[in-house]
Amino acid sequence: MCVGFDLDMTLIDPREGMVEVIDALAAEFGLPLDAAGFAARLGPPLAIGLRNAGAPEDRIPELVPRFRQLYPDVVVPRTRAMPGALAAIAAVRDAGGAVIVVTGKYQPSAELHVRALDVEVDALIGELFSDTKATALVEHGASIYVGDHVGDVRGARRAGAVSVAVPSGPCSAQELTDAGADVVLSSLDGFPAWLTEHGAIAS
Repeated sequence: MCVGFDLDMTLIDPREGMVEVIDALAAEFGLPLDAAGFAARLGPPLAIGLRNAGAPEDRIPELVPRFRQLYPDVVVPRTRAMPGALAAIAAVRDAGGAVIVVTGKYQPSAELHVRALDVEVDALIGELFSDTKATALVEHGASIYVGDHVGDVRGARRAGAVSVAVPSGPCSAQELTDAGADVVLSSLDGFPAWLTEHGAIAS
């Protein structure tokens, strides 16, 4: 068994640091960026997030590298694990399964977060969003993918994996259900019990 997890708002909550780094960009570049809105809509690639936060299209090429430069010292130290995240990973390990992280986040930033969580993953694949996540899920043989965004549901379905969703990010439980999630948990606190039940049903 291989279980894939999304990162932002599935395993980690980086919103506090995200607000701070976007505010820093706004001050440095003299732009009226919506930091709170950016942090509330995590999931899509950075360029899309910046655009939705009010960044002019012609400034995005210079904002992206500066964001990534600030990120390690601003966002990573202010990030915390989501409720149930560590227990969910442990449940997969206890069941003899492999754990992979498939995220839209910039790979080096994602690696910093995984190290800060102090968890072992069998693979981490960054810079994939929505349907494109299916490539990594299929490559690693993931039979379950856990995420918080309708894009995560689409990626799981395209890969033929069971889509487990949590409404901890920008998408409501109803939106995740409507997108085709196989199961929507209120949080990852419920994942170990679900995994045990799913394993019993699958066997």
